[in-house]
Amino acid sequence: MSDAIVIIPTYNEIENIEAIIRAVFSQKKDFHILVVDDNSPDKTAQKVKELQQEFKTSLFLLERDKKDGLGSAYIAGFKWSTEKKYEFIFEMDADFSHSPKDLERLYDACALDNADVSVGSRYVKGITVVNWPMSRILLSYGASWYVRLITRMKVKDSTAGFVCYKREVLETIDLDKIKFVGYAFQIEMKFKANKSGFRIVEIPVIFKDRIRGKSKMSGSIISEAIFGVISLKLKSIFIKY
Repeated sequence: MSDAIVIIPTYNEIENIEAIIRAVFSQKKDFHILVVDDNSPDKTAQKVKELQQEFKTSLFLLERDKKDGLGSAYIAGFKWSTEKKYEFIFEMDADFSHSPKDLERLYDACALDNADVSVGSRYVKGITVVNWPMSRILLSYGASWYVRLITRMKVKDSTAGFVCYKREVLETIDLDKIKFVGYAFQIEMKFKANKSGFRIVEIPVIFKDRIRGKSKMSGSIISEAIFGVISLKLKSIFIKY
């Protein structure tokens, strides 16, 4: 059995799902995959079930009744993965914006180099983003700067969604108290890991915008991040980690 599992949340990713699964399984390191599907109308889950006939012991599917946010999808995946006792648990998008070739670098940072959380970072060495409009780069980079200013975390890419967690981190954080669903979810997880004393390292990666399918970004997700960070900081004053 592998000690590492990659959680891939999906909603209408039929154009990407088979390719990303095969790309992860083609890496030298043996990774398992858990797809968390939010009842995709395009039958993403059905394609995963077909692929399970080929990858019987390494591909898993968690089906949810409705689209309920990225954060809650990852929380469901985290709980499933910790119950199965995987030691290293990954977040990764289905759309190839995160390269499967970088999975082993994130794994090594935790398994060999004593990190508790490793982040595939777009901003730790300049700005390494491809095919994004300048407006979105400024929004994302500005959000990360804003988070550092408010929280005093040293993480330069706090909204990154390409992450490896040691199981101990997810077992320490109270996952039932994670409140946010979009950008703010990624910030909240890193913030609580940091406040709990875990070591977070950033690994530089090249982030590419999706080629197929539609982005799930929305104005509500952005506003959640802006106001959620202030809420996180204020509440942390009264919480003992």
